[in-house]
Amino acid sequence: MTAKRRILIVDDDPSIRSLFSRFVQDSGYDFRTAASLAAMWKMFRSHSFDAVLLDMNLPDGSSLDCVAQIREQFPHLTIVMITANAELPLAVEAIQRGADNFLEKPVNLPSLSAYLKSGFEAGALRRHKVVRDRKKPPFVPFRGSSSDMRHAWELAGIAARNSAAVLILGETGTGKGVFARWIHENSDRAERPFVSVNCSGLRGEMLASELFGHVKGAFTSAVSDKTGLIELASEGTLFLDEIGDMDPELQARFLKVIEEKHYRRLGEAEERFSDFRLICATHQDLQKRCRENLFREDLLFRINVFPLTVPPVRKCRSDIPALADYLIKSLAPGREDVITDEALNLLKKYGWPGNIREMRNLLERALLLAQGGPIEARHLPGLSENGAERPGSELNLNHLEQDRIKAAMKQAGGSAGEAARLLGLSRATLYRKLKKMQK
Repeated sequence: MTAKRRILIVDDDPSIRSLFSRFVQDSGYDFRTAASLAAMWKMFRSHSFDAVLLDMNLPDGSSLDCVAQIREQFPHLTIVMITANAELPLAVEAIQRGADNFLEKPVNLPSLSAYLKSGFEAGALRRHKVVRDRKKPPFVPFRGSSSDMRHAWELAGIAARNSAAVLILGETGTGKGVFARWIHENSDRAERPFVSVNCSGLRGEMLASELFGHVKGAFTSAVSDKTGLIELASEGTLFLDEIGDMDPELQARFLKVIEEKHYRRLGEAEERFSDFRLICATHQDLQKRCRENLFREDLLFRINVFPLTVPPVRKCRSDIPALADYLIKSLAPGREDVITDEALNLLKKYGWPGNIREMRNLLERALLLAQGGPIEARHLPGLSENGAERPGSELNLNHLEQDRIKAAMKQAGGSAGEAARLLGLSRATLYRKLKKMQK
């Protein structure tokens, strides 16, 4: 069932607010009211709206001065300005600043109804334009044909068609983030933000600040206000990767947000509202962490509404040739027949503890070593014929490492920083190796 459109009515006259409230309610809309600019901004922070009926002159200032800011923060919002003294220059200025329409009191209610409908259409067009302007070529993830992978993607399809919380389980490097983004991009929230954070990269108050935001002075390094990811994800999707690493204290605070969709920035008493869809992922056994008192059982119940397990590469060995081809084409678009049968056999036999992420890194390195030719077994140092790692093999392949560094420097146009990124090295390590090569 489609949610009702919500309209914010801003006017300091109680009789006008009452008139508009009855009108929008009878028209099938939800509504909130505010009697000042300060109350309006408070409403904007705690609720999402599709339109605002905005009186020109309010006790704490002229709303004309706020139109541009409202349009910047809420580009899809329908803004209808209302005034007791309509003058053409004033109307033109309001439209130029971002208002959709400008009406004079007493307002003709049928005209207002028409303006709201046309405003909603214009808002939809603005939203589609933003999406079209930002849209990248469609991302086509690797699906595979093994039974485990097919099952995982079938579940992802079901998740995309509903708004329940999703918990994506799987080992490190299996592509849990790819599944999360695909679910978002194929849901009815696709045109809204996809906001992600890795809970293992930030701990304690740093993660809390990232999620909730903060106000200036909330803690020592809070030198200015900060918008949190929960707020940015409103009407879109919030993806919490490695949620199993979230601190227990923060788990309790986040559980309340899931239940109520209200939260407070750090250092702020005022509640805010965010209508986000939640997707979480972890490589950990959350049931075990619950038994160890490292994860809240009530939080697990809330995030585990729709579980989805991404299988490791070793359980989908029949997919390895197609997966390698997919990764190579993403790394070297347009190239064909770039891996020999011998090299492919090594990939098929290897255990892949790091899963797809490890395979991608290994193939990126192999392409550099191949220097434009096909990937051969010798370009996969570290893999043996029986699929095990050869201890110390990379250390004894100095000439291959030098070829790899030269190829990376060439691909990076001589930029050591970019070459270091391609090689997965720190800049200092690359400089040290380059200096050694010059001796």
